[in-house]
This record gives sequence, structure tokens and C-alpha cells, in this order.
Amino acid sequence: MAPESAFSSIGQRVAKPDARAKATGKAQYATDLVLPKMLYGKILRSKYPHAKILSINTSKAEKLSGVICVITAEDTLKVGYGYGNDNYALKFGKVRSLMDEVAAVAARTPEIAEEAVELIEVEYEELPAVFDPFDALKEGAPLIHENRADNLSITYDYVHGDVEQGFDESDFVVEGRFDLQFIAHSCMGPCASIAEWLPNGTLLMRTPTQVPFLYQRDMAGILGLQGSQVTVKQPYIGGGFGAKLDLYPYEAIAAFLAKKADRPVKIEYDRRDEFLYSPVRSPMVVDLKTGCTKDGRLTVRSAFAVSDDGAYNSWGAVTPLVSMQTASALYRVPHCRFVCQIVYTNNPYGGAMRGFGNPELTFACEVQMDELAEQCNMDSLQFRLLNSNQPGDVTGAGMVITTCGLSECLEKSAEAVNWKEHKKEQGTGHGVGIAGVIHVGGGARIYPSDGCGVIVKVNDFGGVSIISGSTEIGQGSDTVLCQIVAEELGVPFESVHLVNTDTDVRPWDVGVHASRTTFIAGNAALYAAREAKQQILQAGAEMLKTSPEALDIRDGKIYLKQDSEKNLSLGKAVRSLHFRQGGHVVVGEYYYDPPTEHQDKEWKGNISATYGFGAHAVEVEVNEETGVVKVKKVAAAHDIGRVLNPVGAEGQVEGGVAMGLGYALTEQIQIKDGKVLNPNFTDYKIPTTMDMPEIESILVETIDPEGPFGAKGMGEMTMVPTAAAIANAIYHAAGIRMRSLPITPEKVLKALAEKKQK
Repeated sequence: MAPESAFSSIGQRVAKPDARAKATGKAQYATDLVLPKMLYGKILRSKYPHAKILSINTSKAEKLSGVICVITAEDTLKVGYGYGNDNYALKFGKVRSLMDEVAAVAARTPEIAEEAVELIEVEYEELPAVFDPFDALKEGAPLIHENRADNLSITYDYVHGDVEQGFDESDFVVEGRFDLQFIAHSCMGPCASIAEWLPNGTLLMRTPTQVPFLYQRDMAGILGLQGSQVTVKQPYIGGGFGAKLDLYPYEAIAAFLAKKADRPVKIEYDRRDEFLYSPVRSPMVVDLKTGCTKDGRLTVRSAFAVSDDGAYNSWGAVTPLVSMQTASALYRVPHCRFVCQIVYTNNPYGGAMRGFGNPELTFACEVQMDELAEQCNMDSLQFRLLNSNQPGDVTGAGMVITTCGLSECLEKSAEAVNWKEHKKEQGTGHGVGIAGVIHVGGGARIYPSDGCGVIVKVNDFGGVSIISGSTEIGQGSDTVLCQIVAEELGVPFESVHLVNTDTDVRPWDVGVHASRTTFIAGNAALYAAREAKQQILQAGAEMLKTSPEALDIRDGKIYLKQDSEKNLSLGKAVRSLHFRQGGHVVVGEYYYDPPTEHQDKEWKGNISATYGFGAHAVEVEVNEETGVVKVKKVAAAHDIGRVLNPVGAEGQVEGGVAMGLGYALTEQIQIKDGKVLNPNFTDYKIPTTMDMPEIESILVETIDPEGPFGAKGMGEMTMVPTAAAIANAIYHAAGIRMRSLPITPEKVLKALAEKKQK
């Protein structure tokens, strides 16, 4: 590993290559795209959260001028898809939520399509519905899916150690129920896709998916095609946060409409549609019990959780995979059990969202860390440091911790909020709190593969093209890939260009999720660049009459390590390979699949090649007359291995903190009888720039041996511990424990009143 001073691109504050296009409006998002002869699709949704479909009459809609075609489930193959193969593009037989798609129209304008949808007549027989997951588990509850015995979709049951022994060894035990809410992704870019059937009978989808190659396979299955008959092109993506990790019915509907109309069809959501018809972060209720010895050593955690999965299994059904890792591996826990029931209801269904089950369990676990510290009469920071994960640890689940800066993150974040001084002010309305986080930082082997392919091509003039399977969703991965390749090849950052938007051109990748792109795609880019570099050095050695080992590349020039005056341009060496008999193009390629394990039947295995750590310390003020909580400062420290691009990393931290603040204090989708009551930013409160506190980003470098130049992933964990830190600070300020999110003024006032009654 080269010393930091030797780097030219790595560690530099590099602007995103696409920043100018985005700032000037030249970047084309899916909502901006218009194709020749393109039609506009609209979808008729269910009138009821649970009902039989008796008949559908589309004749009036079909006669409306400007309507090209109308489809129902009878115009589709009725192929189930999704994590549970329980969802369909258009519903038949019955509907299970107000999100359900019943029919669709393609017309010359969006307005005509909207009018036509209103003309479709559907006769329903309303059925009893269930909206509470605990009610859904009761005997005799309405069945969401008749092919199942009950509404219990999946049960996760994890254990390490001996939980009963753990409680026997505990001097102090705390327990409580934690209530986590429905959350909207609130991506800046709404859902929008264009389906176009090409003359050769293949389908071209222009869509902002996070998993283009998995999307290819799933879309092909729905349409009865081979995967090779579907091409995915990704326009600029205005944020994902997991919302675009799955294939959704509207995209398949666009393809069916385009097939019937024999013209491209675009379906796009407005902001209201995003709230009503996009997947959500599933709510979860967690009953947690944690124990420790009187000297402050954790002994045991036992969690029982129930998650409302809504009407269908999407990626929300898989989030307990990360929840159980949090319960079992955040700090050293000798004994642990985690049980989670995923339950069908008639509510909107849950998808993947940033943190993927980690914010929920981190909130519960970290609040109880504070409670236990109080029982032990210990400072909560010292209690955490005593139990902190360390390099070389192997968790009960088999997670191998190689590099770990958790202790340093805890100490540095606490120092940044003047922890020792503020802790003396308990109960004054002003408080500080802290919480830690562990998250995958080197991919996550959810699929049999967790790999990514990269091709690096060097042209005649020293320009470099990266053709990567990775996906850019605004997180800055394209920037760090260009930095990695520029560093390894010894060329200026500005000479590197990245191509990664077309599945017909780019190599395979499993998608952008699990904080994996910097680590996985970064390693693939590094090794591909290294292969290209060897070809260039061989050509340079022939021209300079020396060995490749005697040469290096810097600033686009090949030079003798012992005499930098003897050099030649990289482009000249590349041209020497082109303009000769038997020459070749300089291309390096690599497919990186990390050295990880797929979890076994007991949910154990080293799922990631490395793990990221962090801690947020916050300073708050609680107004006991109004219940308003004002966050004054967030000191966010994160162990991300080598910092490849400080400005990008700081942006991730600031965005994550903003999302964590919303999760903690303001954001909640209000749902009654399966209907979203606040489908707009007037009533769904995300933090604005005016709401943001001071944020101090503290980047802790641990230099991971497996990461590209020592880097680890960081995208998700930056929002995870914020809510718990705020809840702990509220207790320090006002003496009330908050266990339900969001922490609204009403909840604060209620807790204060209950405290006075005691």
C-alpha cells in the first residue's frame, strides 16, 4: 500500500464528472425523455384494499379519441414475480391493496390517458381487510393470499450462544417495545420508465433501476422472453435509496402496453403517485431485552420483531437479514437471539430502503445501551467503549471483522460535541447523546454472486475509458472509480471517462445496494487498470530498452524510476502497440467477486469482506412547553477505510444525517385503512436546508487490506445511528425515554406529562 503522500488522485477533493450536466439541466432523467411516436401510459388502481374483481369493462375507454390501447390482466402472461413470486403486473381474481393495478391505458397524451382510465368500469365484491400485522396473525383473520394457510409470510429465527445462560449471567436487564414507522424514500427523481419493442422483437427498457442485470432477468420472465431479449438503458438516476432495487408492476405494464400498441410507451409518476404507489420502508415493532454484568459487560440480547410487509413480498421482506446482524454484532454480544415475523396485510408493501433493517434495530439496541449504562452507573460513552467491536473479532454470526474504528468513532464524535462538559448538564433541557453503527462495507452476499465486471481501455492519446457494470444513483461511485483508475494508471483524473448505462455494452454486476459499489466495483476497476498498466509498461520497456519493472507511470508519462528524465508519453506507447504487425488494443478486464460466504440455514456466515463502523453524537434542546426538539449539532464519525474522495464522503455523511433526522423527528407515512393520508411534501415532512443543524463530518481511516487502496463502503450507515443518538440526547436533556419514531412534539409532551405523574 502506497503512502498517502504518493497519491495523485486518491484522497483528492474531486468534483463529480456529471456535476456540470446536472447543475445546468443538461442531464437527461427518465422524466425528460421523449421518443418519436411515444405514447403515455396510465394505470387504473384498485378502489378497495381487499376485494374480488367480478368484471372489467374497458369499452368506453377504448372508444375515447386519442386512446391507442387498453389492457387488463387478460392481455398479460399472468406470471408471478418478486421476492415471493406473489405479485403480478396486472391483478386478476382479486385485489389486495389500494396500490393494486387493475387495468392500463396507452394514449397520445397523458391527459387523454388519465381521462380514459376514469372511463374503465370495474365491478368489485368488497372483502374484509386487515391492516394491523398483529391482527393479521390472529386465527380467522382475512387471508391476503388464499394459497397460504395464514398471513405469516416469513419467520427469521437466529441464535448464537445460550440466551437463557446470558440472562442468568446478567446483573442488570432492561426491556422495552420499540415502534418504527412507515417511511417514504422521497427520491428527487420519481419513477419513470419507457418501454420500446425493437424491430428484431427485443425489448428496450429505459429505466432508473438500481439492478439492471437482475431487472433484465425478471422482466424477461414476466414477458415470456429470454434474458438476452431485454436490454436495459439507464438514464440519469435522481436517487434510489433502495426504492429502485426491484422491478415494479408499472414497468411491466409499460412493456405490455408498448407491445400491444407497437409504439414506445412511457409511464411516469408525479409526486403524489410516488407516495401512493411506490414501496415503503416497512414499519416494525421490536420487543428487545438486553442484559449486562455490573461491571458493564454486555451478556445477552433477545429481540422479537413483527414487520408489516403489506400485500406482497418485495425487498422489505428481506430486511431482517441486516436487523439480525445489528442485534448480534453491534458491540460484543456473547449470547443473542433475534426472531422476526414478516406479515401480510392490506397495506402498501415494503421495499428496500437505505440501511435495510439496520436503523430499526440500531434504534432499539442503542437506546438500551444507554439504559444499561445508567443501571451500571457508568457514562454511556465509556459503556460503549468497554463493549466496542475490535479488529480481529469474529461475531457469533461468523462475521469476520478485519478493520474496525468503532472506538475511535465513538471518542471523536463525543469530543466534537464537548461530551464531558455537556454531560454535567443533565435535565436542563439541553442534552447530548451518542449511538454507534455497524454495517456491511465490502458488499453483501445476498445472491450466489456479489461480483462486478470492469473493462479499462486506453486509447491512442492516453485517454482512458472505464466500462463498468456498476450503477451511479447520485452517490458518487463514478467519481471514485475514475479516481481509482487514474491513480493506478498514473494519468490525470480528467482523462478518465466512464461508461455504465447499457446492459448490451457493460459487463455484469449485481447492482447498487448494500454499500457495495466503491468496494466491489472499485476493486474490479483497480485490477482491470493494473492489467492494462502492465501492457503499457511492457510497450514502454521495449521503447526505452529496459524492463517493465524499472518503469512507472505518472501524469500520463512512462518514466524510469531511477531517472525520471528518461520518459515517453503514455499515448505514444499505446500507439506503438497499434501500429505494428501483431499489435493489440490496450484493454484490461477484471471480474471481482469478494471472498465472502452466503449465509447458511442458521443465518450465519461472513456475508461481507469488511465492515464499516461509525458513531453519531448529537446536541439537542428540548422545549418542555411545546415538546419541540431542536438538534443543534451532529458530529458524525465514520470508519470508511481509506478516504478516496473527501468531498464525496462528506456529502454522503451530510445526506445521511439529513435522512436520519427525518427518520427521528418528522417523517411518517400516515396510513388509515390501507390508504396513504399524506401523499405530499406539505404533510410528509422531510428536513429542509432550514432544518439542518451544524454537521461535523469526521472521517476515520483504517485502511482495509482487501479494499481498493484500503477503502470500505459507507453509503448506508451514515443515516443509521442518528435517531438513537437523538433519543438518548432527549433523555439526557429532559429525562424521558423515547421508544417510538418519529419523536413528535405530541409524543414528547405526553412523555413529559407521564414523567410528572410518576
